[in-house]
Amino acid sequence: MQDRSLKWKTISSEYLFNDTWLKARKDRCERPDGKIIDPYYVMEYPTWVTGVGLTSDEKVILIRQYRHALGEECIELPGGCVDSTDKDYEQAVRREFLEETGYTFKTAEYLGRSSANPSTNSNLLHMFLLTGGEARQEQELDHNEEIDVLVVTLDEFKQMLLENKFIQSMHVTNIFYALQKLGKLQLM
Repeated sequence: MQDRSLKWKTISSEYLFNDTWLKARKDRCERPDGKIIDPYYVMEYPTWVTGVGLTSDEKVILIRQYRHALGEECIELPGGCVDSTDKDYEQAVRREFLEETGYTFKTAEYLGRSSANPSTNSNLLHMFLLTGGEARQEQELDHNEEIDVLVVTLDEFKQMLLENKFIQSMHVTNIFYALQKLGKLQLM
């Protein structure tokens, strides 16, 4: 394997669309070998957080909500965008869980980051395993959210994974790392 940089140089950028939750830009880039790539389109989204949350009796907290882009109701992990008021990713995931489910947690362990599509999307998802969850309050949903909370056993959770009940790919990634951390994943 050669030890060389493959990083492109951005010569220019132009925003084609610029809104709160989505920005689309067109870049003109130069590869290390001098080849010009024009145009190269990039979608900018806010940074996201999500986590596998376990109650104090080791049940998994999930949510079900309608996802308009697919036109389907989806079962997912709680999570969302990092707000400017969040001091870090842990605070953001704790806030999202509290707002969407009403649960707070004793611990939150960082599991890493993931990208939905690094070829076109500029943002990252930061993944967590939260444990010791207790229901503390009613949901505090955003104006566009309608979310049902589901609480399932770890065995039910694993069976849902095997049955492809989770279609959000980055959530599946978070589930993989959480089950690995919990010692509940058999690889080979």
